[in-house]
Amino acid sequence: MNYSYQVQKLSEARRALMLPHDVGEAHAIAIAFRACSCAFNTLDENQLEEKARGWIYNIKNFMSTTGIVDDLGEGTLLIKAQSLSKDEQRKLSDSIDELAHWFNRYRG
Repeated sequence: MNYSYQVQKLSEARRALMLPHDVGEAHAIAIAFRACSCAFNTLDENQLEEKARGWIYNIKNFMSTTGIVDDLGEGTLLIKAQSLSKDEQRKLSDSIDELAHWFNRYRG
């Protein structure tokens, strides 16, 4: 399977999370969320190893906007990014990094 698109998008997500955050930390995380969403959009997760599916599951959970109300029109991904604790941010970053490495190894 060719995972070049996933490699590209996860690289964008990793870049967004690198310091310094010129657009602010929450905006950088929201940019990473969008890149991950693109990476997962057409991906058949059933074709992946369990480890990779686990990282995707973690990332999707961090990205979940279920129950978030956006009264000010900021965007639910930004609101979600603002709500992440430092520990959650670290786990998100680690999951993106590990998954990017995995896809890079198997990109075909």
